[in-house]
Amino acid sequence: MNRSLFSDLYYKVFQSGNPLYLFIGINVLVFLLIQLVAVAEFLFSGSTASSRWLMLQLSMPAYLPALPYKFWTVVTYMFGHDGLFHILFNMLWLYWLGRIFLDFLNKRQFVFTYLAGGLAGAAFFIIAYNVFPVFKASLPVAVLIGASASVMAVIAAAATLLPDYTIRLLLIGGVRLKYLALVYFVLDLIGIAGSNPGGSIAHIGGAVLGFLYIKQLQNGSDWSNILRKKRKLTIVQKGNPTVRTSKLPDQEIIDQILDKISKSGYDSLSSKEKEQLFKASNKE
Repeated sequence: MNRSLFSDLYYKVFQSGNPLYLFIGINVLVFLLIQLVAVAEFLFSGSTASSRWLMLQLSMPAYLPALPYKFWTVVTYMFGHDGLFHILFNMLWLYWLGRIFLDFLNKRQFVFTYLAGGLAGAAFFIIAYNVFPVFKASLPVAVLIGASASVMAVIAAAATLLPDYTIRLLLIGGVRLKYLALVYFVLDLIGIAGSNPGGSIAHIGGAVLGFLYIKQLQNGSDWSNILRKKRKLTIVQKGNPTVRTSKLPDQEIIDQILDKISKSGYDSLSSKEKEQLFKASNKE
């Protein structure tokens, strides 16, 4: 049974082609690896220096002179976590909002939102720590770790795309995505003056990216096209060319469907509209 469980998890993470499961899997595996190193080292030496060193290699520094020597951390920081609750809440929100995101947009757009949100969070973090005088003393040692900026990008993107989409939260009940995203954004603004200002600033960067991306997408500009694979050149035989028309709905139709969902909910869609949305969401 355990073998079946691990086989199922392995398939979902590495073979299903679902980037949501892949990113969650990478985050969890990195966290478990570092924690196992910490446990083994503690049992034999009473120290956790090696695990802290590994964590530091994933963490992105705010100090600009140090960044060229740890250039990989601009990406790796968004797959590392410092603490059980840190990764638990990030992965839960990524799973819940990521599923909603992928119901209406495609895999490439999800990958872009996660990675670009993380990069935007990194940029906000670095700029803030190198511009505002309050961070001068902590600048040489300040580092950023966690997927929160990427998760905030997914949350903000989903809320911008489907502001009136309602999810049910324990002890609270139904909450529209626009209010959920707004509460998180306000909490991060307040958190800048708290104990983790760097994290709050990075979250804001991710949220801004998610919001702007969907607004540009609604205006017909898909930033995720930078991840699109180039089409290979095909040889066409001489003779009467065969004209093929795409059965995929165009962006204008999709926008109309999304507007209808925002106003009346997903259940208000006709069978044809659901089919058009499904085809568009699976277009790479």
